[in-house]
Amino acid sequence: MSLQQWRLLALEAPRALGDPGATGILRATPEDFVVEEDLGFAPDGDGAHLLLKVRKRNANTGWVAQELARGLGCHVRDIGFAGLKDRRAVAIQWFSVPLTPRALEAAAGFVNPEFAVLEVHRHRRKLPRGALAGNAFTLRIRDYSGSPAALRERCAAILRSGVPNYFGPQRFGREASNLVRLAEARPGRPESFVLSAARSLIFNAVVGQRVRDGSWGTLEVGDVANLDGRGSVFSVDELSADLPQRLERLEVHPTGPMWGSGELMSRGPVRALEERIGLELPGACRYVVDAGLRQERRSVRLKVRDLTAEPDAEGVLLRFWLRSGSFATAVLREILSDQVDADDA
Repeated sequence: MSLQQWRLLALEAPRALGDPGATGILRATPEDFVVEEDLGFAPDGDGAHLLLKVRKRNANTGWVAQELARGLGCHVRDIGFAGLKDRRAVAIQWFSVPLTPRALEAAAGFVNPEFAVLEVHRHRRKLPRGALAGNAFTLRIRDYSGSPAALRERCAAILRSGVPNYFGPQRFGREASNLVRLAEARPGRPESFVLSAARSLIFNAVVGQRVRDGSWGTLEVGDVANLDGRGSVFSVDELSADLPQRLERLEVHPTGPMWGSGELMSRGPVRALEERIGLELPGACRYVVDAGLRQERRSVRLKVRDLTAEPDAEGVLLRFWLRSGSFATAVLREILSDQVDADDA
């Protein structure tokens, strides 16, 4: 399979709700893309660390961590954060730093042109990657070409059915550069970003096929399912009487493979589909297996919470909440046929 075919599988997968028939411009300014982390827990109030709530604008998360380490007198490896956030955006996210007299004194008044410390709390542990319930998004679409009525209908459909849980373009690098590196990779020298791109490519290809055949929001015997918002999964050995209602309420979802060594958990036609995709992407599968990663699962369907769309003087304002690990682009691609991201212009 060619690199161009990989790009199509990764970035041009089918939409669940069909072509939205609307276009718009994203991120004309950083303030057009606002994301706020929801930790899902409260700071402990005591302990050997500080939790800092930081508002950054047009800045990389890693760079903010470096600046905090320099200003508060610790090593950057001691800075904790739950996840990376877009650079061209306004992001409100949490960082942890070791508690020292210098950090305690300097954190609240920390000054930097690109970010500000909004809150400081004592906490017992370093903030690990992934320690996050979800993210709240406020996005402005400028020059939106669709009708308000059609947009309202689209949002209602997304709230009812969810969206395919595709990995976003960030996983594949600028201009799909991580896929290029995957195509050129040599055995025995795995790179973390390339590993993520390989797994995401396989997963998106499976989800895309399930969207095409209409099974992305259904379960059959042989599927592997998970409860919404939970990391654990279970095999579907029989179709219980209440399963259709639970699927309709978006309480349970089918999953797809995060490729690795070992046997697929799925069975029957579902496993046959996943094995076929694996055979079509042997280089990506081999790269992941050689790196020692094990088979895991990820939800095929993404529940979108609190989705609203309101016209304003500068375009359309979208608001929604997503579980940690999911991508706002999965929602946007069901709303816009062609989204011009000013960050890529």
